[in-house]
Amino acid sequence: MIKAVRNFLAALILPLTNTPYGYIITKNTPAGYSAKQVIFLGNTNNNESCPCCCRHKATPRSDEAQRQLQSRLNRIIGQLNGIKKMIEDNRYCGDILIQTAAAESALKSFGYIILQDHMHSCVVEEIRQGNSAVVDETVELIKKLK
Repeated sequence: MIKAVRNFLAALILPLTNTPYGYIITKNTPAGYSAKQVIFLGNTNNNESCPCCCRHKATPRSDEAQRQLQSRLNRIIGQLNGIKKMIEDNRYCGDILIQTAAAESALKSFGYIILQDHMHSCVVEEIRQGNSAVVDETVELIKKLK
């Protein structure tokens, strides 16, 4: 059924971009802008209420770990809002670039913390269950992070 819907959409609407959760249809509006709409065709988790590939950790993060991650993420958001304000104030490009580098570094550090947690929990659990494919997934995640 899903394959038939995909083929039907591919025949009628261009351009289509296949995503893990369906198709993104790009349409030009009368004003000349493009509008995007996601057509949800299901996901690998059989969780039809979630329009994305939502997966949850088998072992949830502790309240303290969640608090620390949220705090770090809020600081990064504050840095980004500061950069936005600098642009609104027409600040010197070099100053904006310095703050941009700092925000990028903070976000990369955040990613490494998530990766470390992933390796200590999710990867270990999957390997214990005999799923060695998680190693390949982790290698791909590391490539994306760097």
